[in-house]
Amino acid sequence: MSFRNLPPLAQLRAFAALAETGGMSSAGELLNVSHAAISQQVRALEERLGVKLMEREGRSIVLTPDGRRLGKTLRDAFESVTREIEDMTGADADRPLQITCTPSFAARWLMPRMGSFREAHPDINLMINPTADRVDPAPGGLDLAIRFGLGDWKGLDSEVFLKTRFVIAAARSLIGDREITSPRDLLEYPWLQEIGTNEAKEWLTSRGVTEARVRRMTDLPGNLLQDALRAGEGVAATARAFIEPEIAAGDIVVLFQDDGRGMGYHLVTRPGPKRPVLKSFLRWLRRQEPARPE
Repeated sequence: MSFRNLPPLAQLRAFAALAETGGMSSAGELLNVSHAAISQQVRALEERLGVKLMEREGRSIVLTPDGRRLGKTLRDAFESVTREIEDMTGADADRPLQITCTPSFAARWLMPRMGSFREAHPDINLMINPTADRVDPAPGGLDLAIRFGLGDWKGLDSEVFLKTRFVIAAARSLIGDREITSPRDLLEYPWLQEIGTNEAKEWLTSRGVTEARVRRMTDLPGNLLQDALRAGEGVAATARAFIEPEIAAGDIVVLFQDDGRGMGYHLVTRPGPKRPVLKSFLRWLRRQEPARPE
């Protein structure tokens, strides 16, 4: 980066304040300077760039297309810097710890253990977002994603947490004593799939089952998927760790499973220093369930 080519910070701050507030006086109040100082800095910025950033319409100020684009860029940049500094200095210590995980993980693993965390850390506020959507950790936003896969998410730190196989399973009450030897044997059964994923369809396609459709595919939240699987409502693709008790009891049958190499739930964070509240949560997680092979 060539810092010499950048306009002075005072000019950029003045224009960012103008873009946010829409007026010279309001921008001056935001930066604790006079409106004349804002006007002077913005004019100097326009002269330096050789670009018109604003126009006057009566008593109002309207940003040009270039001005709107630069204003958005500066707002995003200054917000990122502010959040990073808050993270480093602990100024955002009161901000809730934000976590995302799949609905299945939240219902079957995390929530049954939350009482233990509350007891150990009653002063930490949590925001848990159970979703199948991928949401990446970011400054001032999400702190931790608990994500299923191989751990190869570019630009993020990933630590294996719970090793588990990906399985295709069904209740004994649905399958009975029938011997399932091919994925095509399952086409006549109803299927269950977590909302926001294509795990079941992708698994069938990867096994060459593309010319036929399953009898019925029901998409539902991950926590309800587990309940429907146990009730015999359909065949499902899921993490084996969530149904181990039912497998051991013979109530659920594993029909197919991957080789387990590298698969499992990972603790995904952004690189760099971690907030104290995140460090506390990660320590608690590691005590609850160390990574283990099957």
